Amino acid sequence: MGSGESKQDERPSQSHLIEKPWRIQEFSVNVRDKRIDEIRKYQTVTELVEDPRILLIGQIGCGKSSFFNSVNSVFRGHVMRQATAGSGETSVSKLYRTYPVFDGKGTKRLPFILCDTMGLEGSSDEAGIHVDDIISVINGHVPDMYEFNPKAPINYRSKCYRENPCLADKVHCIVYVVEASKLSLISEVLLKKFKFIQSNVNNKGIPQLVMVTKIDEACMEVRNDLTKVYQSSYIYEKVTELAKVLGVPLSAISLVKNYAVDFELNLNMDVLILTALQQMLRAVDGCLDEMMQRSLTQEGSS
Repeated sequence: MGSGESKQDERPSQSHLIEKPWRIQEFSVNVRDKRIDEIRKYQTVTELVEDPRILLIGQIGCGKSSFFNSVNSVFRGHVMRQATAGSGETSVSKLYRTYPVFDGKGTKRLPFILCDTMGLEGSSDEAGIHVDDIISVINGHVPDMYEFNPKAPINYRSKCYRENPCLADKVHCIVYVVEASKLSLISEVLLKKFKFIQSNVNNKGIPQLVMVTKIDEACMEVRNDLTKVYQSSYIYEKVTELAKVLGVPLSAISLVKNYAVDFELNLNMDVLILTALQQMLRAVDGCLDEMMQRSLTQEGSS
């Protein structure tokens, strides 16, 4: 998966459809409504964390901010543009943002927070957000609206550094975001940064998932019919390869198409977006279970 591979992967591929989908996914109003209801009723396993934090990590333009806008759109009932999303060569925002999602037009917040950072550049080690800053975010040291400096990561001497974060300040699920049309073009630099983050959190019990975006741009059959996403041989091949490279099971990877050009909601897009979010919340439960267990073990040994 080096950077020297053909850029043909950036164009929709003609892919034959496999007869049996490699993942079963029903696309229906019932499934969408059930997902919405389950997420609305979601509660964490501990009162110490009422709104778990889900951190999205990825390159510029990969769809991190667009995913927040998409989740927000589904629960608002119409397409929303709140988080600034872009596709240029430099990050639209250098700020650390924590986005709550509201249920409809009321003031009721849904029980999770989506966290967005400056883009993790794949062109060089010095470009984009510093990986040390990402580790500080995960550990709860970085406050909302902090402006990242790629050349000078936050540390304990920084004025706004949160020295003693509580469990609720920390990240409870990490999601690596990758564009489907560029799965074969992930640079060695970006993979190195992903691996650095993984090595720093593997022993913390924090779940690490992968979200593949822009699936319609990778496969012509999926562009024509989103419900065929799990029958696309091309996407299956690339996602399987990605799982091996990142060292994650195929079950840790979700596929979505975000609301980027659409004016109206789409049932099939909603189902994929909500399913991805549901997987993140289920992973959060596992994280908090382990954190609570570790805390009890430490108390028992002291």
